[in-house]
Amino acid sequence: MKNVYLKLSLVSLLVIISWSCETDFENPNQATDEQTYSSREGIFAASIGMQQLYSTSVLRWNIETPAITTREAGITTTFQNMIELEDGGNSLPNFNANISGLWSTNLRIMKISEELQTNIPSLDLAPGTQSGLLAFSKLFKAMAIGNLAQNYEQVIVETDQNSNANFVSRAEGYEFAIDQLTEALSLLNANPVSDEFTSEITAGNIDLSNSIQAMIARYSLFSGDYETAISAANNVDQSSISLFRYDAINLNPIWSRVYLNNTPNFKPRDNFGLPEEFVFDEQDGRIDFYLIPLDETNQNGLPIEDLAGFFDENTESIPLYIPDEMNLIIAEANLRKDSPDIDAAINALDRVRTDSDDPLGINANLAPYSGSNEISEILMEIYKNRRAELFLTGLSLEDSRRFNRPEPSLSVGNYDEERNRNFYPYPERERNSNPNTPTDPQI
Repeated sequence: MKNVYLKLSLVSLLVIISWSCETDFENPNQATDEQTYSSREGIFAASIGMQQLYSTSVLRWNIETPAITTREAGITTTFQNMIELEDGGNSLPNFNANISGLWSTNLRIMKISEELQTNIPSLDLAPGTQSGLLAFSKLFKAMAIGNLAQNYEQVIVETDQNSNANFVSRAEGYEFAIDQLTEALSLLNANPVSDEFTSEITAGNIDLSNSIQAMIARYSLFSGDYETAISAANNVDQSSISLFRYDAINLNPIWSRVYLNNTPNFKPRDNFGLPEEFVFDEQDGRIDFYLIPLDETNQNGLPIEDLAGFFDENTESIPLYIPDEMNLIIAEANLRKDSPDIDAAINALDRVRTDSDDPLGINANLAPYSGSNEISEILMEIYKNRRAELFLTGLSLEDSRRFNRPEPSLSVGNYDEERNRNFYPYPERERNSNPNTPTDPQI
């Protein structure tokens, strides 16, 4: 364990090295990228650092930002960036800290992954260690691109040292992410991960193959490839879990935003942030799993609760994905594909509703679905269950658009809206440095 902490300390330096800004000055005592990625130790440290950066920084922005936009959470602070997010509308500035953090941290992950993929093949590593490292880096790059595609109309899929990266449509972003994941899976099929990779990089906390299949299923659903989404979701072993673990140095980032020093920046909304038309059974176990009753409203009159789930202890683990997301993907994809299979969709939905032995403890423990067999009605039931099952996982903005929930207006501070933006503006720093940055979306 001491060795792991030593690597994590080293990684903080490596992350900074891999993403220097134009105002940095040359430091003759600082390791270069070439030195960092030219040895086994450097590659291992950078891989661990990529995971650390994702778990402590990316997750913070990726969960918090769309949560405020889609009313999963209500702000409880006077910080301007949070006020701007909850106000939404067409005046959300591109210098907003959440917009910048969401963009920049995912680009950092992409940059580290690209360096790893370039340099790993040149090292003398055991086949299963090399395949594991390459697949690991591809997984994280795919997740970073997927995060951007969920929140921005156009995205970057290859970083550029000269701040001249090209943008592609978010649909192309998902396709690129799926390609990365497919390549990662092929690597693992050819050379399963070694014990060295598992012990040194993931410490057994991340099931690499299942995580890759889960992301293929997620992004295939988002891109409209429903048969692939169903196939990949079925390939995930739902008894297996993958976790980001935390310690006294690297704290759970959402706990830090909600509980640290008893100064919360936001709290979860009643009813998982959905309007009253979505009625949850009082016996739904996910209510008690995620929410602690609190008869209060925030400064904008939005009813809020206290937060439980994976976020109420400072070192509590956060899952890389929720196993029952796979059943919800299967259910939705079976309804949206060219020849809908209503029975298959309801069966998959019922596996979520009746779950009583979830490996993460998210047990709805409800009766099977008994509503209408109209596809539109079943889709709304799936949406409701996604909101409860996948609460605060960063998927709510993509879901709200995909299920055609009411469009936001251009007005600022309309707190009755289910979501107050469709996509975010591009960060000011990207616009000022990259001439390829697209026009900001109006809403």
